[in-house]
Amino acid sequence: MADWLAFFIPWEFSLLVQISIWGSLWLYVRGLRSTDSKPGAGSILAFVLGLLLMYLVTQTHFDYWSQYMFFVHRGQHLVLHHLAPFLLALAAPVPILAAGLPGRVKDFWQQRRLARQWWRSLYAFLQHPAVACVLFVGLIYFWLTPEIHFDAMLNQRLYWLMNWSMALDGLLFWWLMLERGSGGITPRLGYGLRILLLAAIMPPQIILGARLAFSEQVWFDVYAVCGRAWPLEPLTDQQLGGLLTWIPAAMMSVIAALVVLRFLLHTPAQSAPIHANS
Repeated sequence: MADWLAFFIPWEFSLLVQISIWGSLWLYVRGLRSTDSKPGAGSILAFVLGLLLMYLVTQTHFDYWSQYMFFVHRGQHLVLHHLAPFLLALAAPVPILAAGLPGRVKDFWQQRRLARQWWRSLYAFLQHPAVACVLFVGLIYFWLTPEIHFDAMLNQRLYWLMNWSMALDGLLFWWLMLERGSGGITPRLGYGLRILLLAAIMPPQIILGARLAFSEQVWFDVYAVCGRAWPLEPLTDQQLGGLLTWIPAAMMSVIAALVVLRFLLHTPAQSAPIHANS
């Protein structure tokens, strides 16, 4: 088999990831077919690209590289926590996904009143601006704590928990930042508050990335234990990972702020969000 084809074979097959990604795509296509209010081509492209990026970094040999090279691992989390969720949130797919749900699923959910109340309460807590910011930055620091990172990279369950937590938290955060009042349960934050929150998450990421990039000591021994996929000096590997944690991650906040400003300029004054719903 050609090397480039072998790359697309999952390194560690995950049925949950496969169902989540291809199931979401199926629902989206089904929703597009069943609704008259169709999104623009840009929104469709953003949604599909976001899903494909998540698949690329988890269900191909990219995942192998991420387990044996620190800087590739940081690239994986940059996609899972920043880029792919950003694209998915930017696509605002909730109405389309909801339209694609089979009637039986909708009826089943409507009959589960307590479950819906529990979910709304949990979602409201996670989407509180302070909680959302602390979780977004805190998870990066948590999984990059050397002792915790060591265990996560050697334990398959912890490894998948790490990746899932980054992806889901990324979706929650960018959903909150890029919400456009589609009638869902996501709090509508004022545009100025969103920009402040986007600015607030930048310094912790910059500090952590800079510490990794400029450190003269290797923080993560696990890659020496398992071996590296490529003959790269450990400190160079860590420095490249630090740069990915520092520059592209911070730039995502800048890009998101520009998108929020665009929302502001294209939103009538009477309908602009003023505060978060409690």
